[in-house]
Amino acid sequence: MQTAKQDVNELLNRLPDDCSLEDIQYHLYVLQKIERGLKDAEEGRVYTQEEVEKRMSKWLAK
Repeated sequence: MQTAKQDVNELLNRLPDDCSLEDIQYHLYVLQKIERGLKDAEEGRVYTQEEVEKRMSKWLAK
């Protein structure tokens, strides 16, 4: 398992030299959200397709 600092170093090495601070912030945000989602899935905090459709139905009603 890598440390957060190692993850950030790898991310910075993948980005182009002329990227902006905003680009870096965006990529860090995405990386964090992916890691959080994977952890949630590992710990069983997920919804079935049917549960999602039921929860979202009030926003997706036609």
